[in-house]
Amino acid sequence: MKKGIYIHLLFTIFVLQACSKYQKLLKSNDNNAKYEGAVKYYEKKDYQRAFPLLEELMPLYRGVEKGELIYYYYCNANYFLNDFYVAAYHYKKFYQTYPTSKYAEECLYMAAYCNYIISPPYSLDQESTVKAIEEFQVFTAAFPNSTRIDTCNQLLDELENKIETKHIEYAKLYYKTENYKAAIVSFQNFLKDFPVSEYKEEALFLSFKSWYFLTKNSVPEKKTERIKETIEAYYNFVDAFPNSKKIKEAESLYKNVTLEKQKTEQKKI
Repeated sequence: MKKGIYIHLLFTIFVLQACSKYQKLLKSNDNNAKYEGAVKYYEKKDYQRAFPLLEELMPLYRGVEKGELIYYYYCNANYFLNDFYVAAYHYKKFYQTYPTSKYAEECLYMAAYCNYIISPPYSLDQESTVKAIEEFQVFTAAFPNSTRIDTCNQLLDELENKIETKHIEYAKLYYKTENYKAAIVSFQNFLKDFPVSEYKEEALFLSFKSWYFLTKNSVPEKKTERIKETIEAYYNFVDAFPNSKKIKEAESLYKNVTLEKQKTEQKKI
């Protein structure tokens, strides 16, 4: 029991001494000591203590040899402390400041990766997602032979899929709420913006169905033109996906449209 208390007391004294030593270092005017301390804490992965020292040293060593390492450590400290917005900014700034540095490639990659981390679910604003896509594209252009290229391409696919998902879900929401005009425009824009999307089949099919229901509920003076658009949307779908699981449903709706077309033409006679 006494031994346990003694060990605990020694540990407490050690912690207090370490804290006191760190506080003295923070208040010190000895920049060399602060530099050595910052490097020591950083290499021990004590980023919480390294960070304020690095932040203070950055403007003091700007333009000199040590400044590059200080800034690199500062960028990483932000990252390891989970401040990804700030880390993304400084990683990009590091690359711009030291484009020939041995850390330049890593920092440009990390600028993109930080934006990837903070990219939210597709249902939320996708500003960070777009930013991450742009940054990864900048990286692949700057370092086409990097060992990180395969990872970049995988992350780019994931980010682009998130953007596609957001757009297709918005279009589907219009369809589900029976706002067929808006759904048609949204599906058309989606197909234009993402011509090789994995959602292309669904977009073409629901575009056809949107035209179908819009035509079905049309006033007589608009029906002829909308029947034409519906038939065109049908062929756009079946020509692109002749083996789709939705073919039978599409054919059934198409038959209804052709019957409606015949009725409309007969009324004109």
